[in-house]
Amino acid sequence: MTETADIADAARAGADDAVGRTPVTYAFARQKGVAFQPATGSGEAGVFLLRSGSDRRALLELRRVVGQSCPVRECATDAYDRALSDIYAYSGLGADTLDSADAGDDSLTRLIDEMPRTEDLLDSNSDAPIIRLINGMIAEAVRTAASDVHVEPFEDRVSIRYRVDGVLHETASVPPRLAAPLVSRIKVMARLDIAEKRIPQDGRLSITLGGQSVDVRVSTLPSRHGERVVLRLLDNSAARLRLDDLGMPAAMLDEMKAALAQPNGIILVTGPTGAGKTTTLYAGLNRLNEETRNILTVEDPVEYAIDGIGQTQVNAKVGMTFAAGLRAILRQDPDIVMIGEIRDAETAQIAVQASLTGHLVLSTVHTNSAVAAIARLRDMGVESYLLASTLTAIIAQRLVRRLCGHCREAYVPDAAEHALLGLSGPAGVTLYRPTGCAHCKQTGYDGRTGVYELVRIDETLRKQIHDDARESDMAAHAFAHRPTLFRNGVDLALAGTTSLAEVLRVCREEGERHAGV
Repeated sequence: MTETADIADAARAGADDAVGRTPVTYAFARQKGVAFQPATGSGEAGVFLLRSGSDRRALLELRRVVGQSCPVRECATDAYDRALSDIYAYSGLGADTLDSADAGDDSLTRLIDEMPRTEDLLDSNSDAPIIRLINGMIAEAVRTAASDVHVEPFEDRVSIRYRVDGVLHETASVPPRLAAPLVSRIKVMARLDIAEKRIPQDGRLSITLGGQSVDVRVSTLPSRHGERVVLRLLDNSAARLRLDDLGMPAAMLDEMKAALAQPNGIILVTGPTGAGKTTTLYAGLNRLNEETRNILTVEDPVEYAIDGIGQTQVNAKVGMTFAAGLRAILRQDPDIVMIGEIRDAETAQIAVQASLTGHLVLSTVHTNSAVAAIARLRDMGVESYLLASTLTAIIAQRLVRRLCGHCREAYVPDAAEHALLGLSGPAGVTLYRPTGCAHCKQTGYDGRTGVYELVRIDETLRKQIHDDARESDMAAHAFAHRPTLFRNGVDLALAGTTSLAEVLRVCREEGERHAGV
């Protein structure tokens, strides 16, 4: 075993041990190059770690703080940094910290104002201000129902932005001198390599806030002024959603349930990133999740844990691609297979073969409309006759913001809006638009709902797919008696659920085509 692996394994064991909490602050250990590795058992002594080149006199202070004398292990800088990351991975951000009343009452602005004015935060005796700031950032994100927190360093500031209801808002900024310690502390909490700043990294951590379990996915990216960090907050309650909770129209919901009842075939969900495709797939899996079925998934990454379902994560570094994972799980006697995304020809071909051999396959494809998914799979090299015999249903979806029920304002649409609504002649139609109030934080919107279009593959459409028909011809048949994505959005606007402007924001291309632009 290498020195790095040896120290890291010991660090994890000490960090996981309930009785082995190091009394040394992260700031001291990072600055002075000495750290206390707690023992893995109550009857053992710990170990003092010494970074190569560090002043040995710091060991005297370490011995005084710890209150006992321990063996000293000298290690290289990289090995020390990784061990340090493991020792402190669980400290500062956890259920006991975020579940406290103090975290809930913290104002992010107040926390920033109270940050020490030292030139370098590591010059202080404690890294507690940085921990409180990160706790405050995540607590604020949970309170505002943000899906992402962006920490972006620039020359004159570090911008902190939240994505709420799909739209980014800059909430606060901190001095640029705090960029390095802020990013380093987040990386420690996510168990990333704090010594590596040249390549992107991905990690994960779990927290509890007010009894609510939240997984946080961490992504770092090198940039000109330092590393950018994005924290993706995954609300575990989303994994328990039912199809009835998604907001599909009743007729569409019935067709979706009928497609899921098929013993084999391929069901695709399409749309851009952030459209809620994974949530829809999970809702479908929840409906199918019974003890009589073996359900296996291959995802990148596994976003939500679902009890009773075998979930496998893609790891390209070791050759665990979607295609490799799919081939492996097909040897596990599955009834239903969920593929996080069909990205390449190999995965598409295996998915088709899985369907042909009696499996129900659920997956996503990045296209703008349901019918476009057929052309996308053709482009990947899937033969038309195979698509015709395996496709069962295709769903396209977007997420639109809901109008705030406290401040939405009614108005009569003008001629252009009247044309977009597809109405001929004068009609007593009322639409609603956002105004903004304290309840919705002046945005005019509160939460999101789905906009959908669904294509069931009937015999006519199978023949069109088999004969390589044009996309426009297939769409004309598919939506002859079903609402398109844009029409479903317009219905929501007419019902006062959202605004017409919001529908156009997420369905702009179809809206302009409908208006003849």
